Amino acid sequence: MSVWASIEKSITETTGHAFAIRNQQPIGGGSINSAYRLDSDGQHYFVKLNQAHALDMFVAEAEGLHELARANAIRVPSPVCYGEAAGKSWLVSEFIVFGSGAGDSAQQLGRQLATMHRYTSKQFGWIRDNTIGSTPQQNSRTDSWDDFYRDRRLRFQFELAARNGFTGLLQAKGERLMESLNVFFTNYAPEASLLHGDLWGGNRAFDETGQPVIFDPAIYYGDREADIAMTELFGGFGAEFYAAYQEVWPLDAGYSVRKTLYNLYHILNHANLFGGGYASQAESMTDQLLAEI
Repeated sequence: MSVWASIEKSITETTGHAFAIRNQQPIGGGSINSAYRLDSDGQHYFVKLNQAHALDMFVAEAEGLHELARANAIRVPSPVCYGEAAGKSWLVSEFIVFGSGAGDSAQQLGRQLATMHRYTSKQFGWIRDNTIGSTPQQNSRTDSWDDFYRDRRLRFQFELAARNGFTGLLQAKGERLMESLNVFFTNYAPEASLLHGDLWGGNRAFDETGQPVIFDPAIYYGDREADIAMTELFGGFGAEFYAAYQEVWPLDAGYSVRKTLYNLYHILNHANLFGGGYASQAESMTDQLLAEI
């Protein structure tokens, strides 16, 4: 059975409505998966395709979308089904038509994100591992945020960087930083908030009514500052967003330093995925953090 026939069959079985592809439209923008819009007699779906080995990534994404939906705070695409056929894996989800956003859409996103972060767990991490981009992301649960962030986030990326040839000063400075990580949490004990995990501007939009939508998650339960920090890493979130978030749940004063700590994880991941100047940027960020110790 071809991958498209398999997708038709799975949609039909999952939804209880016969689905036969009438229109298949490629959608650009992704660097990891290929994406399509599928249409059939008033039904519309969004499909991601990858090689068969990526099925577990799609399973984790579907479970992550379900977890975000449980918080009942921000709209997320509803996953429909996933599977594997003809050497390909796929994830089908609700197709959402995006708009430009209404006048208060950014404020709504700020308020809704703060509400989502109020959805908490007793432990940091999650019930399963997932991915950040195409990199494995370890989520084994623990009671200690310091330990979780050191071992499941920074140490994992530094060790991967060493295997990718980024050795020397980056590794030495990274070890010093990890040995002193508790300094950044001396007077700050974060809650285990539900996080999107990969909240850059390309993973948020607004639907036709102006309501915020977030997608492509890398979820886990952790310090909410990690989500806010990433919104600052590549831009795209305006002052209205931050003001609205702060009205609902003000950030701790130490965030201005810790945001570099949290974004170091993503820059290390970019170095491991794309190389280039990201390793140098990671070393510079590590220097900034060591200067705070």
